[in-house]
Amino acid sequence: MSKRTKSKPKAQERGYVLFDVVYEDGSRASNRRVPASVLGGLDGDAPARGVIEEQDEVIAAKSGRPRLSIEHLTRSKVSSGSRETGM
Repeated sequence: MSKRTKSKPKAQERGYVLFDVVYEDGSRASNRRVPASVLGGLDGDAPARGVIEEQDEVIAAKSGRPRLSIEHLTRSKVSSGSRETGM
């Protein structure tokens, strides 16, 4: 009898999705983590903006600097040598 193996979870079922953010002043933030559980469905990646804005508010409160508005938001590209190799 063959062994039953546990299937590997799909990328969107894993813990986090990474996003690159461009702010209104042209500054960038790479690899901002957003829980995968808030993404998908009919809204797609739109909820990521709200999550990142909440993170920015916390950072702004701690640093004493005002929060910048997000101009553009895209998923980070996964490099071929990162975590996907299984090593």
